Amino acid sequence: MAHHDLTSKMIPYLDRHLSFPLLEYLGLKEIYDVKDILQAKYDLMSKTNMVDFAITLYQELHKVEEVPADLSKRREEILATLNSYTEQAAKVMEVIENPKVIGALRQDKEQNIKLLQENFDVDSQAIYTLYQIGQYQYTLGNYGACIDMLYHYQILSLDERLVLSSIWGKLASEILSGNWENAYTDLQKLKEATENGRQTSAIQLLHQRTHLIHWSLFIFFNHQNGKDYLLDMLFQPQYINTIQTSCPWILRYVAAAAVISRRRKNVLKDLIKVIQEESHAYEDPITQFVKALYVDIDFDGAQAKLKECEDVISNDFFLTASSDDFFESARILILEAYCRTNQRINISLLSERLNLSPEEGEKWIVNLIRDTRVDAKIDFTDNSVVMNPINTSIYRQMIEKTRDVVFQSRMMINGIEKRDNALAAAKDNKKSGNNRRQNTSAAH
Repeated sequence: MAHHDLTSKMIPYLDRHLSFPLLEYLGLKEIYDVKDILQAKYDLMSKTNMVDFAITLYQELHKVEEVPADLSKRREEILATLNSYTEQAAKVMEVIENPKVIGALRQDKEQNIKLLQENFDVDSQAIYTLYQIGQYQYTLGNYGACIDMLYHYQILSLDERLVLSSIWGKLASEILSGNWENAYTDLQKLKEATENGRQTSAIQLLHQRTHLIHWSLFIFFNHQNGKDYLLDMLFQPQYINTIQTSCPWILRYVAAAAVISRRRKNVLKDLIKVIQEESHAYEDPITQFVKALYVDIDFDGAQAKLKECEDVISNDFFLTASSDDFFESARILILEAYCRTNQRINISLLSERLNLSPEEGEKWIVNLIRDTRVDAKIDFTDNSVVMNPINTSIYRQMIEKTRDVVFQSRMMINGIEKRDNALAAAKDNKKSGNNRRQNTSAAH
């Protein structure tokens, strides 16, 4: 199973704290040597300020009771720094959590800073303290305190660069705290900031999108509507291009979401195209299952790959909780595809295709038809299932064919507007520069 494990590919794009749950899961699954995983966790945590945890890992790794001198010294330094930061932040928090102050704050950040400075002696440097203590609380693993500090910093700060950094920190804290709705809100903020950011090179933009994709997996596979959100985001042209360019292994999760989501029919066509294009760079049983079913029309191959998917999904940190949904949806896809080429199928044969016993297969098909998820009926005279023909109206066909055109057109318009705005800004800057030079010459 180590061959299909993606942890080593993903960790470079994750924060140390976000990487730890993946290593913890690998330790539980025993895919690798236990000591190697323990060493990896220690190496990861020893570079953070979670020194008590690092000490525990060190003692477990080396089977000793003593505490390393360097970690013991660091622990004292960390506590002293935390106390200092806490005292500084307490003064600011006392002011900004005052109901009268909250009532006086407005949408204009500059006006708010002026109000706080003139009336409460809280200046921009004091506000910056919120960022520092929030960042420090994160390194300690105090994610709730981090969220609180960074939230207030975002409301008050005028520093766009640090506000963006604070959103990343708050997103990680929300993920590690399991606050999926808040995490999704922060993800949307980061996505918007990434796409609308100025002075960003193509390489930097690719780097930011790649990190955002990896961080988003925590949300997409835990949020109630996460699979649909994943398809909405990652099927946008710029994110598909990012996946193809820098992280093709993400296709595992896109394919799994497409299989599970009820909206899969809208994306399967595009997914199949990408899987074919990237098969030289990445493939696993999940992408191979989709390819076998829809490209090769190989039902025996799809059956074999679906069987292999069991080990892949059960050992994947993000997919394991969606195992039942994946296999249920995958069997429906096989049934639909098989019935498109075979109007009448023997239930025993179909059960074999679905990796089910004849009894389990018959029960599954009956339940499926009863729930009206598949338009079919069972003929008990010869123990077969008959799929009713599907006639798609001309109007539905037109909608399906024009949907992508509308989306692509919208993306082109947004790109043109962004380019025009950049050119206008450059023109204004040039004009302002010329005016300043003219004024300087006149003064001389």
